[in-house]
Amino acid sequence: MLKLYGFSISNYYNVAKAALLEKGLAFEEVTAWTPLDDALLEKSPMGKVPFLETDQGVFTEAQVILDYLEELQPEPALLPADPFQRAKVREISRVIELYMELPARRVYPAAFFGGQVSTETCDEARATLRKGTAALAALTGFDGYLSGDRFGQADATAVMHLPLLRDAGRKLLDVDVYETLPGVKDYLARMRERDSVRTVMADQKAGMEAFMKRKQG
Repeated sequence: MLKLYGFSISNYYNVAKAALLEKGLAFEEVTAWTPLDDALLEKSPMGKVPFLETDQGVFTEAQVILDYLEELQPEPALLPADPFQRAKVREISRVIELYMELPARRVYPAAFFGGQVSTETCDEARATLRKGTAALAALTGFDGYLSGDRFGQADATAVMHLPLLRDAGRKLLDVDVYETLPGVKDYLARMRERDSVRTVMADQKAGMEAFMKRKQG
């Protein structure tokens, strides 16, 4: 039995969870809040979630989990068959993660949890997020799937990350990523019709309520 560790408000955890659901693989969810305790640090030495436990051992990093699942169970495929197209899908995912989600993550404490961030941090995040969003718009459109002719890795990445980026950008950075990505609203609405995405997003909503109670307690 595969065990996915993390928590349901983590967008990276949700990308991995969506892939598991799309693959139809049996798995157990194990709640693991950060910072991890010592026992879980033995499984994830960097203290990060998600991580996946298999019969052979444990590994971390959402992209590593996605690639493992693709090799473990090739169908339904979450990457195109053509090597060049597979690389393009990974490129889209990396642009979202490195040049959009990562800089915006620096302001999440203030955007979502009542924390504080400096003006300098906001300025740096704003510049990188704008550049990353423009890069994504140049790489792909939103009239179909981002992963080829079917839902795949880049779609899971986009549907879990982009709404958070929109919210954080609007609240603190004077950036609306949707304005730079024509068709993205309709695209996300279509993706939310999938059973896997519906399940993940419902669990995310419930998880946010549990997280806020935990934080207040």
